Amino acid sequence: MKRACYRAHEDCRCLPLEDCLNAADRLCVEDVEQWVGASCTPQKAPCSDCSAGVASAGNGMAVVGDLPVPQNICISNITCDSFRISWDMTELGRERITHFFIDLNKKENQDSNKFKHKEIPTKLVAKAVPLPMTVRGHWFLSPRTEYTVSVQTAAKKPDGEYDVSPWSEIVQFCTADYSLLHLNQLLQKAELVSGRMLPFSVFYRNQQEALLHPDRYTPQRHLLPAVKDDSGSHGSPISGKLRGIFFSCNTEFNTGEPPQDSPYGPHRFQIRADLLFNLSTNIYFGDFYCMYTSYHYVILVLAPAGSGGDAFCRGRLPLLDRSGNAFLTCRAETDGSLSFCHAQDVILEVIYTEPVDVTLGSVTRVSGHQLMSLSTANAKKDPSCKVCNISAGR
Repeated sequence: MKRACYRAHEDCRCLPLEDCLNAADRLCVEDVEQWVGASCTPQKAPCSDCSAGVASAGNGMAVVGDLPVPQNICISNITCDSFRISWDMTELGRERITHFFIDLNKKENQDSNKFKHKEIPTKLVAKAVPLPMTVRGHWFLSPRTEYTVSVQTAAKKPDGEYDVSPWSEIVQFCTADYSLLHLNQLLQKAELVSGRMLPFSVFYRNQQEALLHPDRYTPQRHLLPAVKDDSGSHGSPISGKLRGIFFSCNTEFNTGEPPQDSPYGPHRFQIRADLLFNLSTNIYFGDFYCMYTSYHYVILVLAPAGSGGDAFCRGRLPLLDRSGNAFLTCRAETDGSLSFCHAQDVILEVIYTEPVDVTLGSVTRVSGHQLMSLSTANAKKDPSCKVCNISAGR
């Protein structure tokens, strides 16, 4: 089977549907199931021949009654950029089937992620292979996104036109988070730009309140973990799930001290590094992203071994070498003390997964400016950046 770039099909923008399907026969998606696919993705509103769910004959497409209609559609083995699909069919007319047509659409909702190809219906054409079959494609599947799907069976005629069955019922499914495989790809990209290591001695968090907010500490004066927001990669398995406390550790290279400016408020709580990061702490890679700027951010998770946060991260996030990774290290010195270093060329966002006793730290006022525009709260990742994106959704 010939292999061709998907982008070769972008020229079909508003061709009649059967022309799109004919073009699709000449393209393939790299997949063990010999998935043959193309998406009819016009840059403007799709023409009537390319609209989703065509239920009547037109432009050589004839809906016939002697082709079986797919029933009991089953979606399984869902990842961030693939899924397996199968269905039941009656025996009547099955021998005529040469192709399957799949209509895939993002489900409408107010919180849809702003990705390219958003709200553009995707038409997929597959040669009739044994079911179940795998649908894979990072250009039309995004992680953590709800989709609707329906299916037709089709018979290609000698003149190149198609007889098709009526559309099946519409079913819904949601794609998954990034897997360890995808996160390791992000990790490798982040390592390329991390830069040299600089020493530091404290973790700090900037905030609006001089005193910690009552909702965020216990009567014993402990800062409590909160659910991570949706900043960073849309497929990150920690967004909206992992509970932790946000800290920074980057320093100014000329002073070795935390920066004078703050994106989050005029007050700064800081605590000795060894109280959060020591030989009993596991460190995990969480994410790598940017916000349409030249700055790149790396999210790391610090979890005491055996803690609830450690149990959450294990198996979901890449575990880093505590003393030998490219971002944040803790090393035991010959005198028994611990030394700490952070990467210079990325901004580290450190999430500590357990409560923190505020009496072990101190609160000071930031001496510089409040640069609120640099806040990453719920920030969306730039899907076009070649430095921090991988080919598995954004």
